[in-house]
Amino acid sequence: MTKKEAIQLFGERKVRTVWDDQEEKWYFSVVDVVAVLTDSPNPQTYWRVLKNRLKKEGNETVTNCNAFKLRAADGKMRLTDVADTEQLFRIIQAIPSPKAEPFKQWMAQVASQRLDQMQDPELSIDQAIIDYKRLGYSDNWINQRIKSIEVRKELTDEWKRTGVQGQQYANLTDIITKAWSGFTTKQYKGYKGLKKENLRDNMTNLEIALNILAEASTTELSRQRDPNGYGEQVHVAKEGGSVAKAARDQLESKLGRSVISKEKASDYLPPNNTAEETENDAKA
Repeated sequence: MTKKEAIQLFGERKVRTVWDDQEEKWYFSVVDVVAVLTDSPNPQTYWRVLKNRLKKEGNETVTNCNAFKLRAADGKMRLTDVADTEQLFRIIQAIPSPKAEPFKQWMAQVASQRLDQMQDPELSIDQAIIDYKRLGYSDNWINQRIKSIEVRKELTDEWKRTGVQGQQYANLTDIITKAWSGFTTKQYKGYKGLKKENLRDNMTNLEIALNILAEASTTELSRQRDPNGYGEQVHVAKEGGSVAKAARDQLESKLGRSVISKEKASDYLPPNNTAEETENDAKA
């Protein structure tokens, strides 16, 4: 299952969610929902007591709840009870709250928006633009980032067409990135001082431009050569990355400095927005 974390806002309250690409459904943090509905000073305790009561009553909804690792307030990833829309509707029925009906409507809207975006990719891009603007990114950076999303999608579609699977996507990404930057993705994130944050959301305009060139070049080379499977794609990935490396070398010779930067989102976004929020909010 491919899971993508996101923070949804109900009014001014944050609700941690996870989108499951395989099942095409949202999972909501039950504790966050309890906090919204009850205004309890200790929603964890409230949910623990409620969960025990529902289990004693033989409520299968609680028994079937999943637990995913979500980012806690202290920034650490912790196992958290989550429920899909149907499960959460049943849990809400057990919580006396005047916010119950508005919250149900909000949940339905969240699910509907995501399904609409899946049918019309332009809606997803429009939402990404709104999210990046809210986080404080410049229009120039946003334009570059949206283009990089488009280029990345074309590349992964091409990989899928030629038989690339699972972890091989990440391996090929590392090969391309290392070819032009000298770093694997993990090393690049370490150089920038990143942990769980998205690397591309923390690239400068020049870094994004070079990464776009590397991935677009790899896509075109693959279409021309029609490789069969991961093994042949490795060679294509190296060549695609080398195109961006040549461009990088030429630019750096003119600038007299490296274009690989330690700058990250928190260095140039407004102080109220952090790189962790960038990853969680903008990647819905």
